[in-house]
Amino acid sequence: MKKNEMEQLFISKYGESSEPLRVFNAPGRVNLIGEHIDYNGGYVFPAALEFGTTLAIRRRTDDKVSFASSNLPYTAELELGDLGKSKTGEWIDYPIGVYVELKKLGISLTSGYDLLFHGEIPNGSGLSSSASIEVVTAFALLSMEGKKTNKVEIARLSQRAENQYVGVNSGIMDQFAVANGAQDHAILLMCDTLEYKLVPFRTGAYKLVISNTKKRRGLVDSKYNERRSECDEALAILQKREPSLEFLAHLKPDQLERWQGDFANEVLLKRAKHVVEENARVLKSVDALSANDLKTFGELMNASHDSLRDLYEVSCLELDVMVEEARKIDGTLGARMTGAGFGGCTVSLVHEDSVERFVAEIGQAYKERTGLDGEFYVCGVGDGVHEMKGEN
Repeated sequence: MKKNEMEQLFISKYGESSEPLRVFNAPGRVNLIGEHIDYNGGYVFPAALEFGTTLAIRRRTDDKVSFASSNLPYTAELELGDLGKSKTGEWIDYPIGVYVELKKLGISLTSGYDLLFHGEIPNGSGLSSSASIEVVTAFALLSMEGKKTNKVEIARLSQRAENQYVGVNSGIMDQFAVANGAQDHAILLMCDTLEYKLVPFRTGAYKLVISNTKKRRGLVDSKYNERRSECDEALAILQKREPSLEFLAHLKPDQLERWQGDFANEVLLKRAKHVVEENARVLKSVDALSANDLKTFGELMNASHDSLRDLYEVSCLELDVMVEEARKIDGTLGARMTGAGFGGCTVSLVHEDSVERFVAEIGQAYKERTGLDGEFYVCGVGDGVHEMKGEN
């Protein structure tokens, strides 16, 4: 949403005031490759999207904090002293979790605030709507209070809000990409150290097409935490042979092959194999992009989806149908699920001459095979969290 439109929406909700009104934006993110690697200490390769969450915020003269959204009906007005005392089970738990984490750092709000959120990311789509809300809230509150806005620390804080307050055991990738994204660049991120570099994402005549299965999945209710637990079990088995091994993704493929006989549970071996091979695919993808080899990049995207489907088992019928149909279209170099899985979105690299056909034919085939109406977004790579100043 444009800045002036957001300001008008805010005033229609909260009225006029002499206090300055400021508007902030945080993107959604798409992970190009490297799924379920962030909490296993490996490399991921996300990019910030050109759409996300906009937050208009204004200081109040009392100690109340008001939350509203242009997309969701639930609203709340709470005393500062009551924030975080109990969870609501509503979307406001995400910004409240950020407040709780700020307070733990000794950063207290000096007044109440009115907050109005506008989200362009479909909830439950796997494009990080929750991370976008958390990061924009942290950046905005720190800015309003005149504090430093270190984007790496904002990502860490936002992850803690999701882990400890909301109760989703997510890795750092989503919040990091939302906070630190850069236009026309993807981020090669080492999740255990947060070392990262921006990699130019120049796809020429090829476009990113995100396909929303419209099958919603909530991380809290999914098998996300179960997969994390399985990886922890696999790591414990391997640490008996490799005591210095801190994270599953640090294991080399030949080491896993050497010790795979230690796995009495085949499921745990499959999980470990996905993590080790997916981590290697991320690095190969960066090399392919650096060499302008989009064909190889697309093949790696395909291999990633197949591994997520067969070894990590986080895909579903709807995601598989979307990927299968995408691969039938001439001009599609690669297609894979993106996000935690069990619903949400796929991402495809498609030649610009094929995009129209891609949307039309896949939309029809997907409807016939699943009974659902998919949604398609042709998008570019945008900036991370920022204040909207001159933007209209």
